[in-house]
Amino acid sequence: MKSSLKRLGLAAAIALLLSPAQAQRLGPVSDSGPEASLSKIFDDIDHNRLSSALERTEALLKVYPNFRLAHMIEGDLLLTRAGRIGGFGAGIPRDKAADLRDEAIVRLKAYRDKPATHAMPRYLMQMQADQKYAIVVDTKRSRLYLYENTRGRPHFVADYYITHGKEGSDKLREGDGKTPVGVYHVTSSVPRNKLTDYYGIGAYPLNYPNEWDKLKGRSGHGIWLHGVPSNTLSRPPRASDGCVVLANGDLNAVASKLQIGLTPVIISDQIEWLSLDDWQKERGALRREIESWRQDWESGNTDLYLRHYARGFKSDNATRAQWASYKRSVATDKRWVKVKISNIGMFRSPGKDELVVVTFDQDYRSNNHSQTAQKRQYWIKENGQWKIFYEGLA
Repeated sequence: MKSSLKRLGLAAAIALLLSPAQAQRLGPVSDSGPEASLSKIFDDIDHNRLSSALERTEALLKVYPNFRLAHMIEGDLLLTRAGRIGGFGAGIPRDKAADLRDEAIVRLKAYRDKPATHAMPRYLMQMQADQKYAIVVDTKRSRLYLYENTRGRPHFVADYYITHGKEGSDKLREGDGKTPVGVYHVTSSVPRNKLTDYYGIGAYPLNYPNEWDKLKGRSGHGIWLHGVPSNTLSRPPRASDGCVVLANGDLNAVASKLQIGLTPVIISDQIEWLSLDDWQKERGALRREIESWRQDWESGNTDLYLRHYARGFKSDNATRAQWASYKRSVATDKRWVKVKISNIGMFRSPGKDELVVVTFDQDYRSNNHSQTAQKRQYWIKENGQWKIFYEGLA
């Protein structure tokens, strides 16, 4: 029986990828899906407890009747019991078996190789007071992490398996089959009755391309969070045209936390995790730069104010030279200026760029003008210093 079991192939492949030592070292994150049951099933398979593995698989299918991976495992186990197993996914097309094998591996790797209990995603530097939740996607792990805003600090809630672009991440152009990497937010909700069954229970468009994408010449549209067809629990890890796809039940759970126009969705190719101390240091350093910019604006010294702007700075309608000329002209009529900023959000963009998206409520007062607005800035590292590369209305 043991030799027949080895021909399943999957348990051995997973064992090579997953380190028990890592699983013990890292703290528990979430059991928000079938991963805990799958882990026990493959442990049974690895130790030749086929009857137990079959019982667990049948129990899993009662909870997730459309889980194709579990159906395939059940078929393999039944064939093994009959002595007729011919390999992983015997009896189904080879490409389908490969997709399900990939799904099993990424599900179990994410489940067993978890982030440390108190690790912080580097990107959630500070959530605005009115942002109740934030989403961080890790395309390498095929995982979506949901965080709650606890007085400005992200608190882990749950994680979910996802499908992403069939050609990977870091979208550059229309039709490249990739999922974008960056800081986005949900812009609207498309109800089920406006969609085909392919999109599942609903869809939530993201604001790709954002201002940074446009500045970098990236193109494309129609990047959504959405569900899956009604006849399946999930799709393979890399199978979408660029969207982030969740099981319908998982999407329903996430959707209940979304705030249209407000919830940040940060998509990375691989999440960077920080200790609490390092996270606080990065956050504090940028907060001090933002406060220095605010104070220099109030000072009335335009040269001090402009030193916070990058050489390649752009607004929606001005270059840095035009911005500087306008600010110098305006300053001649100012006897005093008061600037208050509040409700600050700071989200570091994943990827190669040293970039943070900053949003805040701005209350500007001077001797001859008053204005309140919600602003968005893109801060970049220039010669080791944080500088403003873009500024506009949020």
